[in-house]
This record gives sequence, structure tokens and C-alpha cells, in this order.
Amino acid sequence: MIAILLLLSFAVALVAAGFLYQWIGSYRDRIRYTRDGRWVDIGERRRLYVLEKGSGGPTVLFESGIAATNLNWHHIQETVAQFTHTASYDRGGLGWSSRAYTARTPANISVELHAMLQRAGIKPPYVLVGHSFGGLVMRRYALLYPEEVAGVVLVDPMRPEEWPPLDPAKQNMLDRGTRLSGIAVPIARCGLARLAVMSLLCRSGRLSNFLAGAAGDGGKHVLGRVKDEVSKMPREVWPVVAAHWSRPGFYTGMSGHVQAVPETVREMQDANPIIGIPVVLLTPATSSPLSDECLRRIGDSVEQIMAVDSAHWIHLDEPELVIESIRGMVTGVIAEPVAVN
Repeated sequence: MIAILLLLSFAVALVAAGFLYQWIGSYRDRIRYTRDGRWVDIGERRRLYVLEKGSGGPTVLFESGIAATNLNWHHIQETVAQFTHTASYDRGGLGWSSRAYTARTPANISVELHAMLQRAGIKPPYVLVGHSFGGLVMRRYALLYPEEVAGVVLVDPMRPEEWPPLDPAKQNMLDRGTRLSGIAVPIARCGLARLAVMSLLCRSGRLSNFLAGAAGDGGKHVLGRVKDEVSKMPREVWPVVAAHWSRPGFYTGMSGHVQAVPETVREMQDANPIIGIPVVLLTPATSSPLSDECLRRIGDSVEQIMAVDSAHWIHLDEPELVIESIRGMVTGVIAEPVAVN
């Protein structure tokens, strides 16, 4: 009986130590990694974290993929900021921003982004740049606030026809993502996620390899994909990526985005085309080019460019192609200023 009590006491102490380790780590991360940006209060207990760089105009706005943060644009933003003002941010529920209180659909996110820009004093015209899911957000923003938008750059935007409910075959993938996110929340709260991601990105990687091996082939596959994509990002942001992936809120936010995919697809499948605003669409070599009909559904002035050396993350595989596409938009706005009401 005494042995059982001692074992239980040890287990409780271990869990308590894990919670303390996570709390202290999160507190230090927030102080250490948020100094360059600021939080903008958009009302109703919501604050969005925004990072601005550069000066001049128009402002280039960056929107990340479905579970990504402003870190995805680190190198691109640093370079674009050399010739114009830029702003990247974390959507509600992700990164350093507060939790989300609405479904993570392009319309809801666009309204929040608009409120943030107004309250932050970041004035139009804007050149919108969106990757993957972020491409749908930028399309919706251009439809809601066309008078503010000078141009749009879509980096392999999400194709609604490839996802549920239009493509029910991928529903299992969404369900699995939601389920795994739910499992990860308590793991993150007790500090185990922090141990694993810090091992992967900031230390030897032995612990993360051990945990992935214990999870079987699925764990090894996920670890391999994570390593491959993160390795394309500048090393200076790896600790910040680890800080995000250590937080329970990251997995809650990711789950919210994944659960909203069917609603997002329903919202965007019949979206109106963008009229009177130039759009550049970058398609990777690993995907088939969009047909002329698909391009017309996006806008009346869409130029598709093939990224011949890229997979889905074109801004990491061929950053110069993305930078030059943005530069072309900015140059066009300067040559022909957009009237903003």
C-alpha cells in the first residue's frame, strides 16, 4: 500500500513539474520572441499580433497557410521590406494572437484582418500575398474591400474543389487532424510537447526521434515531413517555431482551422471573381496548372506562373520568384497609384 502511495505521489509530482515547466517556458518565450511586433486590440477580447517592417507604400500584407504563423514569411518579408512597407500577422487562434471566437473561414478572418489594419493605422492601398489557405483569405479580402486592394499574389492557393464537401475522400484526413490536435493539447499542457519540439529544433533530436519511433510508421512519417519543411526556414526562426508548437493553444487553433475547412469550401466554391485588380498566381511543378476556366473564377486579370523548382511551399523553395512577383505588383502601384476612398 505504501509503495502504491509513493508511486502515485511521484506521478503527481512529475505531472506538476511538467505543468510548471510548460508555464515557465511559455512565459519566457512570450517575452523573448515578441519584442519586434505588437498586439492590436480588435475588440471582443481579441488581440492580433502584427509585425511590420520597411517603409513607403503600398503596404504588402502577408497571410500564411492553414496552421502557420507570420514566421512563414520571415525571409520574404525581410527582403520585401527593403523596398516597401510590409506587415505579417498571426490569425486569431495561432501564434502570439489571442484565441479565436468565430469559425476560421476566409470571411471571418478577413473581417478581423480589416479591423486590425484600421486600428493599427496601417493604411491602404495593399498588395495582398497569401499562401495555401491564406490565398483564399486574400481572395475574400479583395472581394470584401476591393477599394483598398491594389494587387494580389496567390502562392499555390488552396483549391476548394480538392477538399470536403466537394471531395469527401479527404474527410478522413481532416478527422485525423482534428483528433490528433485534440490529443496534443493535454500533452502540451504537461510540457511533453515542449520537450519533443525543443529536442527536434533546438537540440540533438534524440528525444523526438525516440517518441516518433514509439508512435510507429505514422510518427516517423510526420517527423520526416516536419523536418523537411522546417529545414527550409531560416535557422533563427526555429526556436520561435518550437515555442509555438509547445503551446496548447497552437493545437487548439490548428484544430479550429481544420474543422472549418468544409465551411470554407462552401464559402469559396461560388465566390465571385476579383474584378479590376491584377492577380498573380504561382503554381508549383508538383501540381497541375489551373485551367483558364478556373482562373476566370478567381479574377478577370489573373496571370499564372509555374514555379518549376517548387512543391507546395513555393515561398520556401523559390523565394526569389515570390519576391519578384511582389516587386512587380508594388512597382505597378507606384507607376499607377490606386485611388482609395
